[in-house]
Amino acid sequence: MKYGVLGTGDVGRTLAGKLVELGHDVVMGSRSKSNEKALAWASEAGPRAGTGTFAEAAAFGERVVNAVTGTAALEALEAAGAAHLGGKLLIDACNPLFFEEGRLRLSPVESDSVGARIQRRFPDARVVKALNTVNCQVMVEPGRVPGDHQLFVCGDSAEAKADAVALLGDFGWPAERILDLGGIESARCTEMLMPFWFTLMGRFGHADFNYEIRRGTSS
Repeated sequence: MKYGVLGTGDVGRTLAGKLVELGHDVVMGSRSKSNEKALAWASEAGPRAGTGTFAEAAAFGERVVNAVTGTAALEALEAAGAAHLGGKLLIDACNPLFFEEGRLRLSPVESDSVGARIQRRFPDARVVKALNTVNCQVMVEPGRVPGDHQLFVCGDSAEAKADAVALLGDFGWPAERILDLGGIESARCTEMLMPFWFTLMGRFGHADFNYEIRRGTSS
């Protein structure tokens, strides 16, 4: 399958590399075709890897992965173009993080989310929020963390979520360890986990950890 991966940071390069490893063709998109990180990644990743603008990557992909920073997501997707996103699975793996006076902040927060804003702005895209609650290495190698820890997905299309879950299975995540949180409005819940996640990373001193939800039997 063909994927367009938007973003050249650690998340974008890690996910794009895993997709190539799985046998998919990938174009990594950025603002400029001459992006040095994208070109270096493609050179190392092999013949299935290519680079282009956001629009070229989105046009190439039968599926699109949004891996830009959350505060730049809508701008990047606007550059990708609604015509190149319509009808496609769009996995949104970003978080709306920024730092202000040394403190981690989120924008939007509580009443909205990047995931929901993307779905509203691109109503013909099949947006699924996923992967944004773990480090990029754990995204593609869940065995880095022992136990039955879990991922969360949410989105308005049941078919799109099923497609995303199947892809996550290829990444090594069993379907029973993926919790469906419902519609895309639930993206605000997973995005708001980020301050807690960063606090845990500071406490542990590394990013190889994840959440494991245990359920009791209701009386």
